Amino acid sequence: MRKILIVDDDQKTRVLLKTYLEKNQYEVVLSHNGESFLAELQTHVDQLSLVILDVMLPDTDGFALCKQVRQRSNVPIIMLTASSDETDRIVGLELGADDYIAKPYSPRELLARIKAILRRTAVETPAIRYYRFVGFTLDLKERKVTDSAGTPLALTGLDFQLLKYFVEHAGVILDRSVLCEETRGRDSGPLDRSLDVQISRLRVRLNDDGKQPALIKTVRGAGYVFSAEVNVSHA
Repeated sequence: MRKILIVDDDQKTRVLLKTYLEKNQYEVVLSHNGESFLAELQTHVDQLSLVILDVMLPDTDGFALCKQVRQRSNVPIIMLTASSDETDRIVGLELGADDYIAKPYSPRELLARIKAILRRTAVETPAIRYYRFVGFTLDLKERKVTDSAGTPLALTGLDFQLLKYFVEHAGVILDRSVLCEETRGRDSGPLDRSLDVQISRLRVRLNDDGKQPALIKTVRGAGYVFSAEVNVSHA
């Protein structure tokens, strides 16, 4: 799932964007000023697909933040402004922004811009190789998972595929039908317990307490969620 970091000092705008983008299958991280934005950037910089910067903020401005983002990452940037002055647009683009939208704008327009930018930059984004969580490392290239000592876990191909899907969607509640479709290519019937057996086995491999699991949690009536913090890297 693509992760987008948004900074805007208007709470109504933040909530509206988060709701709309999440409905369109994006993960959204919000911040309300420059200080909170930089803290979130530090936490999520390697996982971000896009950044959206409001130009006018209470403690700084979007131009200063754009400059700081570019010092740390090549993640695509969209800037939002209430000003119709072309100078603002030129300054933002010169600082490294990829696009500029004037307020007021519709969420549909912003979504279209996001999709266009991500299509253009997709070939430039290096593929993720490693997912790291609570001492474990999942290596997509070698298709293996190792513990903190570097010892490979004994996982079947289906186990690896299931764990891969969990870490790629960490924090998202996944229902049974989605998990079965992604790992087996088919939906599960109401009496099909194979997914539960597989998840139980995966918990054992990860030393995740079956009675009170901390990594793969059951959400009653909804499915499962991978609750560990996951960090990614390209090499």
